[in-house]
Amino acid sequence: MKPHAFSVFFAWIKKEAVLSAAVLGAAVSVFFVPPSKTYLSYIDWNTLCILFALMAVIAALRSCGVFATLGALLCRRLTGVRALSGVLVALCFFSSMLITNDVALLTFVPFTLSLLVPVATGGTVMYVVILQTIAANTGSMLTPLGNPQNLFLFQQTGLPVLDFFQTMLPFTVLAAALLGAGVFFVPNAPVNAVSEARHTHVRETKRIVVYSLLFVLCLLSVFRMLPKPVAAGAVALVLFFIDRKLLLQVDYLLLCTFGAFFVFTGNLSALPAVHSALAAAVSGHEFASAVCASQIISNVPATLLLYPFTGAAQVRALLIGVNAGGLGTLVASLASLISYKLYMGVQKSAVATSEGKMLPSGARYLGLFTVCNILALAFQVALYMLLK
Repeated sequence: MKPHAFSVFFAWIKKEAVLSAAVLGAAVSVFFVPPSKTYLSYIDWNTLCILFALMAVIAALRSCGVFATLGALLCRRLTGVRALSGVLVALCFFSSMLITNDVALLTFVPFTLSLLVPVATGGTVMYVVILQTIAANTGSMLTPLGNPQNLFLFQQTGLPVLDFFQTMLPFTVLAAALLGAGVFFVPNAPVNAVSEARHTHVRETKRIVVYSLLFVLCLLSVFRMLPKPVAAGAVALVLFFIDRKLLLQVDYLLLCTFGAFFVFTGNLSALPAVHSALAAAVSGHEFASAVCASQIISNVPATLLLYPFTGAAQVRALLIGVNAGGLGTLVASLASLISYKLYMGVQKSAVATSEGKMLPSGARYLGLFTVCNILALAFQVALYMLLK
């Protein structure tokens, strides 16, 4: 392999660190548990099917401008930076419950940057993006389809829908209250300029109707009213004939990450000594294990790693832990990297704020992000200990 190829390869590994770690773990585990037909039983095909279907349908709806238009309609009449910021944070919080935390950030952070950069200070823009990130990561905890770890646990455990909502509702309400308090720290300056983002319009109404029907199929599948392979097949078939380019927008690397972790954890479970040791370490400490592991490897891999060693009676503790664990470090939730990259893209382009200055540096963003997230995580941990 040529030196340039090596540099490209290692750059890709660095960019896709979670996938690389999952593949490495699966590859190493093969030496201890030789490949066999049993490997196929490790993989939760239903979870992969519904993840694919949801990512494809949401990409389709997003391509039609549905979410950006909704945001524009809600923001059109607002004339104060604080009120505008509050709506932008609320959009991430509530939309993440249905369209996942990463899609909420992909949709509304660019929208926020286009709205606020011309009318607010750089510090305000940075702070609102951080609040949006927390909002997406905490709003998504309420529903089974809000994020991949919820979808996986809901599928694996057979937890009733009402029980799922009741488990996560107190933590979601607490997060909403904290975000509401956080918005009051935004300076209440008037909005003196109108961004082009306010004039976003929905495109291709007929396609929106079709994509919405596909989204309904996905919902029926998530709530166990329709087989998941049927929903995935219907989505793939319809998008193939309407706009097959949308199928390329699915995060196949995430699906591969899930597959690799399924093999890795399946092989660990197949080794009696390792299974017993991990089960003993996790048992009784599911919440703490989930929160701590999430800070290092992010909450989706932490879920896949810890679930096989979690007793049925402790699934709720794991569910709460991996959701609360999405707060804290930048890598605790991979969705947080999305807003950071979007922010840095604008910061590096030297776009002037209302002060005529650049946005604050990435170091300042990371500093404030960490402080706000650790504070939010501390409240979540305190509530868990109170309700335990």
